Amino acid sequence: MEKLDGKSMDMVKANIEALKQLFPEVVTEGKIDFEKLKLILGEEIETRNEKYEFTWHGKTQAMKLAQTPSTGTLRPDKASSKNWDTTENLYIEGDNLEVLKLLQKSYFGKIKMIYIDPPYNTGKDFVYKDDFRDNIKNYKEITQQTTKANTETNGRYHTDWLNMMYPRLKLARNLLTEDGVIFISIDDTEVANLRKICDEVFGEENFVSNIVWQKKYSPQNDAKYFSDMHDHILCYMKNKNNENKLNLLPRTEEQNSRYKNPDNDPRGPWKPSDFSVKTYSANYDYPIKTPSGRIVNPPAGRCWRTSKEKFEELVKDNRIWFGENGDNVPAIKRFLSEVKDGRVPVTWWTREEVGDNQLARNEIKSLFKDVVPFDTPKPTSLLKQMIIIGSNSNDIILDFFSGSATTAHAVMQLNAEDGGNRKFIMVQLPEPIDEKSEAYKAGYKNICDIGKERIRRAGEKIVQETGKTDLDIGFKVFKLDSSNVKTWDPDFDNLEQTLFDLQDNIKEDRTKEDLLYEILLKIGLPLTTPIEEIDYNGKTIYNVAYGSVLVCLEDDIDLDIVQEMLKYQSEHMPPKVIFKESGFISDAVKTNAIQTLKKHGITDVRSV
Repeated sequence: MEKLDGKSMDMVKANIEALKQLFPEVVTEGKIDFEKLKLILGEEIETRNEKYEFTWHGKTQAMKLAQTPSTGTLRPDKASSKNWDTTENLYIEGDNLEVLKLLQKSYFGKIKMIYIDPPYNTGKDFVYKDDFRDNIKNYKEITQQTTKANTETNGRYHTDWLNMMYPRLKLARNLLTEDGVIFISIDDTEVANLRKICDEVFGEENFVSNIVWQKKYSPQNDAKYFSDMHDHILCYMKNKNNENKLNLLPRTEEQNSRYKNPDNDPRGPWKPSDFSVKTYSANYDYPIKTPSGRIVNPPAGRCWRTSKEKFEELVKDNRIWFGENGDNVPAIKRFLSEVKDGRVPVTWWTREEVGDNQLARNEIKSLFKDVVPFDTPKPTSLLKQMIIIGSNSNDIILDFFSGSATTAHAVMQLNAEDGGNRKFIMVQLPEPIDEKSEAYKAGYKNICDIGKERIRRAGEKIVQETGKTDLDIGFKVFKLDSSNVKTWDPDFDNLEQTLFDLQDNIKEDRTKEDLLYEILLKIGLPLTTPIEEIDYNGKTIYNVAYGSVLVCLEDDIDLDIVQEMLKYQSEHMPPKVIFKESGFISDAVKTNAIQTLKKHGITDVRSV
C-alpha cells in the first residue's frame, strides 16, 4: 500500500518532467546536463557576463520559495460557509503564497481569469514577509500580531515588495488555462517594477495592455505636484497568440445610435465609412462619376478601397452613398446588422464607464449601512468589465488578494445579468483590523470577516433584486493550517512517548473531514468535488466524484467495510482507494484488503 505524499505539487520535479518531454537527452539520473542543453539550443543561449536582466536582493530565494512544496493543508469551516452542500465557490483564509502552492495539483491549468489588487507599496500598506524555512509557522505569527507597513524609510522598500510579489505570480501562472488572462491593479509607485517581473514570469510577448482607469472624479487642489486621478491595470495572457483571444465588450446604445437609415434601406440602419485608403495602389486609383455628374478622384496619396469592377458591383447593391443630393464623395455603407457583436476594449477606462472609488465606497456602504468597513474597495462595474473581457460563462475566476471580495460580488452580479455559471475562488490573509476603526467596533476582527459578510449580503441583495433563486450565492470556507498528519519530529528525551503518540499518525484535534480535504488536495481533486457520505454500521465511507475515489478514515477497518466500498466504485474506471494507515484491525486484514481490491481490478490503494 503506497503512502500518500503529504506535500503539495513539487514544481522543480514538474519542470524537470517538462524538460524531459522536450529534450529527453539532457536529463541523466534526474539531473539536467546543462552542457548538452546548451548544445541543443545553440546560439539561443546567452553567455555574456553583461546582459539585459531585472534583478534585486533576494530574487534567487524568491524563486526557490515558489518551488518549495507546502506541507500545509486547508481545513473546512462549514460554520462560516454558506450553502456548503451545493455551492461551487470558495473562500480561503490564509497566506496566499501557501494557498497557491496547495492549489497547484487541484487547479493546475484550470483557472481562466485571475484578478488581483495587491498592496501598492505606498508606505502605508502591509507587505507580506515570507519565511523560506517554515511559511506555515510564519503565517500563524503574522495573524497573531499587529502587522507593520513597509515604510519608505525601509532600506529595502522596493526589494521587500518584489520578493513578496514574484513567487506568487510564478505560482499563479501555473493555474491559468492556456488561454487564461491575469489583470493586476497597481498605481505609479510600483507599476514599472510590476511590468518587469510580469514580463519575466509571463513573457514580454504575452503582455496585452496597460489599462489606465480613472479612479477619481474631483482633483485634489492641495496636491503638491499633480493630482493623482488614475490607477493602472496590467493585463497579461498565459499564451497570447492568434488562437487565444480576449472577449469583446457589449456594444453601447450610444454606439448603435450612430447608425441611421436616411435612404430607408431594407437592410436596416447603417453609417457611411470612408471609401478611400492610405495604402496606395495604381490599380485602385480611378475617377468616379457621382449621380449628379461630378467627377471625383481619391485624395492625394490615397486610392479607393476596391477595384473599379468591384465598385460598380457595390453601386448596384446600393452599398455606396453619394449623399442625399447624389453629389458627395462616395462612402461605403456599414450596416449595423453586419458589424461585430461587440466592441474592442480601449486602454482608457473612464469613471462613467466602469465607476470610480466613490462609487465603490457607496456600494459597500449600501451593504453595510452606516459602517464603511474597507477603505479602498474597487467598484463591481470595474471588475465586471474585466470578467467579461477575460472569461466565459462557465469559467473559474481567482482573486488571491481578495480584500473586501469585490471580485466575488461582481461574479455573482454578472451571472445574474447574463445567466452565466462562473465560479469564484477568493484568497485572503486574515489581517487584523485596527481596533480603533468603525469596522472593528462593528464586530469585524479581520479582513476575512468583512469579505465573507460582503458576499453573504451581496448575494442576498442580488437574489432579492433580480428574483433569480437559482443563482450560486454560496461559498465554502477553508482555512490554511499545518498538515493533519503528524510529522517525525522526535523528542529524544522522551522517545518512548513520541513513538507511542505516532501509533496514530493523525493529530488529535483534527476531524476525518479535515483529513479528507487534505487528501483531495494532495491527489489533485478540486475542493468542490462532489462527496457522498455513506454510513455503514456506524462508520463513514466517502464516495468522492461518483466513485472515482473511495476513502475510509475510520479505526477498526475490517473486510466487510472493504466489500461495502466496492459497491460504489465508478463504472468507467478503477477508483483510487484510500485508508488511514493505522485504521485496520490487524496487518492480516490490511493484506487481505489489498488482495481483495486487486481481484476487482483496483491497484491504486494508498494510505495516510
